[in-house]
Amino acid sequence: MKIENIKTLGELKKSGYTSKSIKDELRDNLIQKIKNKETTFEGVHGYENTVIPELERAILSRHNINLLGLRGQAKTRLARLMLNLLDEYIPVVEGSEINDDPMKPISRYATELIKEQGDNTPIVWLHRSERFAEKLATPDVTVADIIGDVDPIKAANLKLSYADDRVIHYGMIPRANRCIFVINELPDLQARIQVALFNILQEGDIQIRGFKLRLPLDIQFLFTANPEDYTNRGSIVTPLKDRIGSQILTHYPVDIETARLITEQEARVVTSQKETVRVPDLARDLLEQIVFEARENDYIDAKSGVSARLSITALENLISTAERRALMSGDENTTIRLSDFLGIIPSITGKVELVYEGEQEGAAVVAYNLIGEAVKSIFVEYFPKIEKLKKQEDEGPYDDIVSWFFNQKDGFELLDNIRDKEYRSILDAISPLDDLLAKYQPNMVKEDSYFVKELALWALAELKQLSKHRFTEGLQFKDPYGSFISGI
Repeated sequence: MKIENIKTLGELKKSGYTSKSIKDELRDNLIQKIKNKETTFEGVHGYENTVIPELERAILSRHNINLLGLRGQAKTRLARLMLNLLDEYIPVVEGSEINDDPMKPISRYATELIKEQGDNTPIVWLHRSERFAEKLATPDVTVADIIGDVDPIKAANLKLSYADDRVIHYGMIPRANRCIFVINELPDLQARIQVALFNILQEGDIQIRGFKLRLPLDIQFLFTANPEDYTNRGSIVTPLKDRIGSQILTHYPVDIETARLITEQEARVVTSQKETVRVPDLARDLLEQIVFEARENDYIDAKSGVSARLSITALENLISTAERRALMSGDENTTIRLSDFLGIIPSITGKVELVYEGEQEGAAVVAYNLIGEAVKSIFVEYFPKIEKLKKQEDEGPYDDIVSWFFNQKDGFELLDNIRDKEYRSILDAISPLDDLLAKYQPNMVKEDSYFVKELALWALAELKQLSKHRFTEGLQFKDPYGSFISGI
């Protein structure tokens, strides 16, 4: 029988429906997905051999779960994806505030309605998309918010005394019966509020203003927490930790390929931008390398973490920088330049927490230096490493480039907003760059070669083989002593 034809308790019984707890529901559907070799958590990358197996084991064990990790590690996304492991529809007693199971009612309203109407009790079907409740733990959360309180208006309207349990207004948790309930940033919840969760997690009792109600709530609890919160704002009280079945540690992507997958999946890039702006693979790698450098940088607070949102917003800013440049110069299409990376600095400064020394340097300076560090790291993957100590007569791979700059009296300028044609002709003028690419990157795609040429100039400047000066309209490159000599 189709569910749209099942509208009463009697019809539900005839259909052969059997009740199942939400934890059994998740477990059974997960078992089926594993047997069918289906992906259980679609769109989550980098956790295939770490977090997801642990999460699946916790679900099979029917545990409440705590996801512990720094910001931007897909904790909330994992929680929301658990919805896909629920049955598509479940029956609910019509009018029930707490999603009563018609076969196992727990509220006074549902039990009395079934007692009165029997098999004619009306039921409705609840879709899995409506079986998710989420609460961000903040210091102002009260017991009334999450558990419930006495409602004086209800008492007056029903002409009931406060001693009657029908005057109770249920909070978020009872209303999430037979649902997945997520509390984000659990350590931010005041200790006395955490204490109120003890019995719900273990025995199913709830206490409201002296009422002790035996409500065997059927909830899959999932908590998220940031290790930083344990020292800065609060902690998870020990008895509550003891009642959470599994604590799973999340982490950042371990390689650039995984980080790129996440960024490209999450970045909101409109079609017109994709048609206008070409992003070389090397530019995408460099963007992710900047985030990796940030996580290791001494000026950035490692305990706070560097969210994956940094690379997502940085890619959006990078493409928009190139798009704006093309619009201003009149180019219909363009390719990302290394100088466009200066446009991602606002994405970095707002997403990193600096230590004291970093504050002294300044957020913008730290962000600019991160780009330079990433350039150096990427450069050595494509070209020979620069030896700091070498014999004077030994010829290095970059000597011709440095000599070219020694012969430039006025220096070499690369302006931010020049047209693509002019940009390419300026870089083509440095003939030793062509020789460098021909020798070490002979298969480089022509469209990407200009980005690589600019990368080489930046890297040589970062490695003290050239000097680089930023001015209002662009960048100036000189030989390593150019600035000193011109100053004299």
